[in-house]
Amino acid sequence: METALQAKGLAKTYSGDGIEVLALRGIDLDVADGEFVAVMGPSGCGKSTLLHLLGGLDRPTAGTIRLGDRQVESLSETAWAVARRQEVGFVFQFFNLVANLTVAENVELPALLVGASRSEARSRRAELLERLGVEARADALPSRLSGGQQQRVALARALVNRPRVLLADEPTGNLDSDSARAVLGILRELQTDGQTLVLVTHDARVAAAADRVVRLRDGLVADETRLGEERPEQVVAQLLQLEA
Repeated sequence: METALQAKGLAKTYSGDGIEVLALRGIDLDVADGEFVAVMGPSGCGKSTLLHLLGGLDRPTAGTIRLGDRQVESLSETAWAVARRQEVGFVFQFFNLVANLTVAENVELPALLVGASRSEARSRRAELLERLGVEARADALPSRLSGGQQQRVALARALVNRPRVLLADEPTGNLDSDSARAVLGILRELQTDGQTLVLVTHDARVAAAADRVVRLRDGLVADETRLGEERPEQVVAQLLQLEA
């Protein structure tokens, strides 16, 4: 199986007021095409920093990142923006939808930015909104949607350019339990269809849906767990024990 995303020796140091904070201390991570990887760990361990580096939203202090067969950590801001639009989808905890654009416009915008025709962008948007169960809200503004609906729209937006990798930062963290289960079900379906997923979460129930769980501690990989065919409650118990 080909590698979709790879990090080698990834490190990040933040400096301010004469103080240096080592957020990541040398992370190695290989994600295969079609794999679902969950990243867990205590607050401040570097989970979100890792995701932001993998998606080009921040720059590493050291190390390399490969997206498919291309090394990307040294790309210019413009080149990274193009790569992100074409090959990486991002989903955030707080949705980050454009408030003054309708649902349809939010989803179509990334496709238009990479040169898709209006008809193609409209077709992709309609297909995704229908699949995610929010096609009836296409003309609504984000403020008129529930949190679960907004996250579905955010997923549609992240998927509209058919990215090789979907990066999700606590995608269920701002949702009620029913909406969280629905979004998690969608993520499982996407992975079944071959979508590569890297998801940051603090929730063992969310991580239990992954193929593999990578645990960070103090900016390093503490351990990895490949999940088998156990019943969901057994997997959750296993992950909770590791977190203890």
